[in-house]
Amino acid sequence: MKLKIKICGMKQAANIAAVAELQPDYLGFIFYQKSPRLISEVSAELIKYVPPTIKTIGVFVDEDIQVIKQHIIKYNLKAIQLHGKESATYCQELRSAGVEVIKAFGVDENFDFSILESYLNEVDYFLFDTQTPMHGGSGKVFDWQMLEKYNLDKPYFLSGGIDLIHKGIIKKINDPRLYAVDLNSKFELEPGIKNVEKLKDFFKEMK
Repeated sequence: MKLKIKICGMKQAANIAAVAELQPDYLGFIFYQKSPRLISEVSAELIKYVPPTIKTIGVFVDEDIQVIKQHIIKYNLKAIQLHGKESATYCQELRSAGVEVIKAFGVDENFDFSILESYLNEVDYFLFDTQTPMHGGSGKVFDWQMLEKYNLDKPYFLSGGIDLIHKGIIKKINDPRLYAVDLNSKFELEPGIKNVEKLKDFFKEMK
């Protein structure tokens, strides 16, 4: 199966349009108030105009579930990515709203993979990111060898500081559960503004 590509943290109109032309599989928009990549309400209106071939993701951290449901309807979101302490029940309720649910976990040497088991039937994908107080966007890579401890069948997104230099390593990862790579801060000119030429290089190599 071809590895999917997700580009996350979009916030500016012309940049959203330019990145959408690359036809990523997913485009992520951050609705977490403390993020430097928080999308404004004006720019969020553009999410509805992203081509239907691209799945639009709303990224939230411990948000009120009714607020997320309103965003799903208002912006026609296809998927929700959760970066906080959301429970399995919370995930299940969102999934019943008809969107894909991606539950993110920050991984470090102390991460306990057994906590994933309760989410197994309530989410579509896991996302493994670098453990950070800011809930992602750190630009730091975690030790991918930690994933050898992951023993469930649920497919996952690989996130956290992925850069052009990693493309060869990613292509060599022999794990059928690796569903997608998540590109963010290492492909930016500034927070929320993506370097389209650099992304083109990555796409050319991976596709």
